[in-house]
Amino acid sequence: MKKSSSQGKKLEDKYYRYHTGYIGGLKEVQYKKLMSEKPEFAVYKAVKGMLPKNTLGAQMLKKLRVYQGSEHNHQAQCPTVLELK
Repeated sequence: MKKSSSQGKKLEDKYYRYHTGYIGGLKEVQYKKLMSEKPEFAVYKAVKGMLPKNTLGAQMLKKLRVYQGSEHNHQAQCPTVLELK
């Protein structure tokens, strides 16, 4: 199966956009840069996009904690390692 030119280039082609509130304040951050600087934020935004867009989704999002690496302050809860491939 032949790949098109857009497949496999998510790091270069994907952008996260936000607006500062000022005139002309649309900002873009490339996914590649976001993953290198703040990968926990990229995971947070991905999970937020999958949740329902109502008060239940907001409650679920409040409970989400994303940490970079294996160090965190929730050791008493005995978390297990989740390996993603």
